[in-house]
Amino acid sequence: MEGRSIKIYAPDSKKVSLKVIPGHFATSHSHINLYIDLTSTKSRLSEAMEAAHVLSKQYVNSVVIDTIVCLDNCEVIGGFLAKELTDAGIMSLNAHKTMYIISPEYNTNGQMIFRDCNQGAIYNKNILLLVASVTTGDTLRRSLECIRYYGGRVNGISAIFSAVEDVENTKVNSIFRKKDLPDYQSYKISECPLCKTGLKLDAIVNGYGYMRL
Repeated sequence: MEGRSIKIYAPDSKKVSLKVIPGHFATSHSHINLYIDLTSTKSRLSEAMEAAHVLSKQYVNSVVIDTIVCLDNCEVIGGFLAKELTDAGIMSLNAHKTMYIISPEYNTNGQMIFRDCNQGAIYNKNILLLVASVTTGDTLRRSLECIRYYGGRVNGISAIFSAVEDVENTKVNSIFRKKDLPDYQSYKISECPLCKTGLKLDAIVNGYGYMRL
């Protein structure tokens, strides 16, 4: 599968790239024809730092951000993003005048939760939600609902790749957009044309990686 991967560089920085693998893949909400491998971007120091630098430029210093909530193993990028935003003059209203970087857990029903020890970083705080990739926006909608439940206010959404422009009237700021992957398609599971032709799934994918079938 990796043998057919293609590397695509970010429009705003040649130091950030995607490894795209064509095929037939299942996410939790859809089927897609391109798997976007973000492993290096999330785990390699130089790429994570540059990704944070590019994302930080999409925010003006009038925005208030107290906490960055990281999904999909984006904590390394989240740490660098907090530093970039702070250096750019983004304010935090936390008592210690610095940003929190936290990640949620998921219960046995797949619901996002925050432990008691982390709820103070959410309640009455201004949140930036950081995700690896957005296909349909369903995961983001569930995340927004969860953050509101715990009393947080989402002031921004950032993604490495996003196929959608906004979710619930909140703009999704991203390094890569669907126009950068013109062949990218996302289908409702019940309407997937690849399934209708009898093409078997290559893998189940999510923000953490893929599992071959």
